[in-house]
Amino acid sequence: MNRLIWIAFCFVVASTVEQRNVVADWPQFLGPTGQSVASSTKLPIRWSETENIRWYTGTQGLGWSSPIIVGRSIYLTSAIQQADGVKTDLSLVSLDLETGKPNFTKAIFELSPGTPEIHKKNSHASPTPIHVDGKLYLHFGHEGSACTDLQGNILWENRDHKYPPTHGNGSSPIVVQGLMIMTCDGADDPYTLALDCKTGKEVWRTPRGIETDRKFSFCTPTLIEVNGQPQVISAGSDIVQSLHPMTGEVIWFVRFTGYSLTVRPLLHDGWIYLSTGFNRPSLLAIEPTGQGDVSKTHLRWEHVKNVPNTPSFIAHKATIIMVNDKGIATCLDAKTGKELWQKRLGGNFSASPLIAGNRAYFQSEDGEGIIYELAETPIEIGRNRLPGRTFASYAVQDDDLIIRSEQGIYRIGTK
Repeated sequence: MNRLIWIAFCFVVASTVEQRNVVADWPQFLGPTGQSVASSTKLPIRWSETENIRWYTGTQGLGWSSPIIVGRSIYLTSAIQQADGVKTDLSLVSLDLETGKPNFTKAIFELSPGTPEIHKKNSHASPTPIHVDGKLYLHFGHEGSACTDLQGNILWENRDHKYPPTHGNGSSPIVVQGLMIMTCDGADDPYTLALDCKTGKEVWRTPRGIETDRKFSFCTPTLIEVNGQPQVISAGSDIVQSLHPMTGEVIWFVRFTGYSLTVRPLLHDGWIYLSTGFNRPSLLAIEPTGQGDVSKTHLRWEHVKNVPNTPSFIAHKATIIMVNDKGIATCLDAKTGKELWQKRLGGNFSASPLIAGNRAYFQSEDGEGIIYELAETPIEIGRNRLPGRTFASYAVQDDDLIIRSEQGIYRIGTK
């Protein structure tokens, strides 16, 4: 009997630890759900270079991939110029979560000679890694993809999918049922690609299937489930497609006008919310239940005012919240598109906002974090500045924020 009690106790402890690790990890772009939602309701609302900084670590090179958290480590990517001042390594970087001390920096690829110039707001290491089952999946756009273990040892690499980039890379990969899925929307022949997670070999590719003047986009796919069936929502210039994750077969699609899509599609209460990108972005609310061309049958509403080109949307209760690139935050009713409130935050924005309980966190390009308590009339409760540009989105560990600036990584917390 005592032995049975002991076994049961160990099971409970192990289950508790496992659940805590699942909650604590921030394994991909925009967190566990890919929708930029933190489970903590106690994130700090005040910080500066000297206040509530648990640690700061400078980083080498330049990268706008957002940090991810796995166990006791932080992972990110960076483009680091070699000592010769000519060659650049596309690298995986790991830091200790508790202290910020570097664990390792591993070169994954060397930047190809003659790589085209990137946009002034971009980097050669902008897609965020994703962690699944003890492995990291890295994507560097047209430069290739790779899989490593948690020590940075390369398990496979794939550089077969060269395409002419425009402004660099940006879309992060997702992992679905043993497949690494990503968009390859360059200057020519844009498509969505799936690689086998075990080997890195191509499993399927699905072309956009339309003619458009500006083919390039940078949109991270979103995995959803409709009537018990998975769908990968993959958006590119002038079109969003729903794909079967195992085959790449197109389930439905919606046509629109827009290019250089960056905002990740948001799933909320059964609907998909999408920004149509440049030049004049609209927010589309789509019911993802159709077959084939549903452009005229499943578009529920459209909003055309102050929609972002870059920061992704967040959802709070029955609303959709967004901040556009020029710093105007807007809240819409999720089912009707009716504007509920609007705030001018000041500054320019590329990082995606974060929902934590009843608060929304916004991070500007010039390093200012702005926090609102959400209500019928939202109240600003914090405005905090760190030095350097910030384009990466937040990561969260317990009750702490992880912020990546141009120069380094901050862990911000009150304990």
